[in-house]
Amino acid sequence: MNRTGKTLLVAALVAVVAMAFRVSWNALRDIANAVGADDTAATLYPFVVDGLMALALVATLVLVDRDRKFALRVLGTYTLASLVLNYVHGLVPELHSDEGVKVDWTRLADWDPANWALVLLATSLPVGSIYFGSDLVAKVLHHRPTPIPTASTKEEESTETVMKRSTADLPESVALVRLPDQGAADHLKPSPVYKPIPQGDTLQLDPIERRTVPAESTRSRRATGRLPESAKSARPKRTPDQLLDEARKATAGWPDAKVTAEGIRREVHTSPANARMLRDTLLAERAEVV
Repeated sequence: MNRTGKTLLVAALVAVVAMAFRVSWNALRDIANAVGADDTAATLYPFVVDGLMALALVATLVLVDRDRKFALRVLGTYTLASLVLNYVHGLVPELHSDEGVKVDWTRLADWDPANWALVLLATSLPVGSIYFGSDLVAKVLHHRPTPIPTASTKEEESTETVMKRSTADLPESVALVRLPDQGAADHLKPSPVYKPIPQGDTLQLDPIERRTVPAESTRSRRATGRLPESAKSARPKRTPDQLLDEARKATAGWPDAKVTAEGIRREVHTSPANARMLRDTLLAERAEVV
């Protein structure tokens, strides 16, 4: 519906409500006169009843949840009360008056209990209007409408939800440590290693000492490094002269080309350094002999 159509619809609604109020105003004014109100009070009485109905209707359009239900109850109660008083006005001819003729004080019903109930209803509506009207206005003034989420807000909430779900799928959070570059002289001291902390606990990084853990292997490996004294051979340590005598005997029949450090080392069972020393000594002795 375009703007012109909406304007016409609202204008027609206002006209209908105004005419309905005029009809109800006549009945409520006569009821007010019957229960003892003066001319001014009787003229204002319809605004007290039907006016609060209009206020409660506006409140139902603004309030939400429990406050909206309260406004609907007030609207329903005063609508029913106005209906009852208009009905009584139609049943009691004595309440009707011609223009310029004042209505005498009369009864609203012949049966006393019904008369007392109707008088109580008619006289209590102004007091109820003061109480319920003030409460509704206070609720409307203190009402804070719920903000409508925009496209950017929805996108942020969706991103946050995805991040939370992705984080929850992780088994644990591990603190990453940047290791120093290999060969850097200023990073000779090992960096501390931090224990992984399960997700959901407070992140407290406790440094622990770095230790070397040997890797597990299914095949046997040759022992490396320095052997303990108990694992060494019981053979006594030989002096240089003893080594030279053994080398002379072992290479007595060798030609000069065969006298090498590796060959001597294998025959005498000595270290490479001693083998080179023995080779040089033996070749020097052979050169002197020649």
